[in-house]
Amino acid sequence: MLKREIKLTKDGSHTLFIPELNEHYHSTHGAIQEAIHVYIEAGLRFSDNDPIQILEIGFGTGLNAYLSLVEAEKAHRQVLYHTLERFPVEEEQVKILNYPEQIDYDQKDLFYKIHQAEWEKLCRITDYFSIKKLEGDLRNFNFNEKYDLIYFDAFAPDIQPELWELDIFKKLYHCTNDDAIVVTYCSKGIVKRALRAAGFQVKRLPGPPGKHHILRATKINDFNFENQLD
Repeated sequence: MLKREIKLTKDGSHTLFIPELNEHYHSTHGAIQEAIHVYIEAGLRFSDNDPIQILEIGFGTGLNAYLSLVEAEKAHRQVLYHTLERFPVEEEQVKILNYPEQIDYDQKDLFYKIHQAEWEKLCRITDYFSIKKLEGDLRNFNFNEKYDLIYFDAFAPDIQPELWELDIFKKLYHCTNDDAIVVTYCSKGIVKRALRAAGFQVKRLPGPPGKHHILRATKINDFNFENQLD
């Protein structure tokens, strides 16, 4: 079990820090503002699917799920949210995280309801938001659903290089619907090349504070893998 410490980021919101890896779960410039910029503005608000089926790689603190729930409630939009996590965060730390106070205090109970939802089971949190939390390793996980939007929020390639390889993005291609979107905070060249080789059209977008760019990739329907070199 990895040791995690709660840290305060520059926008006043919490993140987790793993000393063993020297890695934060979010940008130290602001956890909430980064998540909104990358996953809500560039992802959920950009897509016009309703209902929309979302896959998140890296449930972590539950921040992206909670922001998506709040967005679903405001827009009266049906969101079916699946999230894959290999190392779930302990309940004691979840209780300390200040996201409800920073985002929507009136809906703070929904943040805890997300975390209390049973794993491996689809749970309806509100009329507009349902979640299924999956525990497992992306490298050998088999998805039974098709998704419209993927939040790719794994640890950075320097920490988890095996999760940013071509085979991973090919797997995501095959579990998405036509015109699906992948958004991620990482804009490294190796990530752009892997996404393109896996059948996505990649666009570099301005990043949140402390980050020059992020990526949004759109699925190329009926992509011909035979013409691609691994």
